[in-house]
Amino acid sequence: MIKWNEKETKLVDTSFSIMLYLKTLFAVGQVVAGVLLYYFKPTQIKHLLFLLTEGEVHSGIHGFISAHFLKISSYINDSASHLAAIYLLIHGGIKLVALILLHKEKLFAYPLSILVFVGFIIFQLREYFSSHSILMIFLCVFDVIMIILTWLEYQKMKLNFSKR
Repeated sequence: MIKWNEKETKLVDTSFSIMLYLKTLFAVGQVVAGVLLYYFKPTQIKHLLFLLTEGEVHSGIHGFISAHFLKISSYINDSASHLAAIYLLIHGGIKLVALILLHKEKLFAYPLSILVFVGFIIFQLREYFSSHSILMIFLCVFDVIMIILTWLEYQKMKLNFSKR
């Protein structure tokens, strides 16, 4: 059993809260993006990306990002858009449910969330090995940090629960 002093408890609580809110914002963003992808046609998305990046393609870092947005938009078609929408809705929805349960401090949510994040890591690593997207590695790192913080918070919660 982990022995907690006040400073360690505060550090774990603060770190866990920050990561929890960041992950929740990201999950909400995924669900919103999934809904938008589901209801907007690929031509509308391409047009919006073109409008957002117009005039930026040749201007430093903004140009680099804009050029990548335009490149990504060339891959958008009906089936890819529909598949991405379903993925974002399912992935974001599952994550959002787990995170809401963590916000409510439900004891069963901690091991459940760890399992969910491990599942996401497995999927993201599979995606990394097929696409070599460095984004998948960053997502894995954030999920590993979240797993560690969730486990630490779970240990603290169990200790507090057993003292009652």
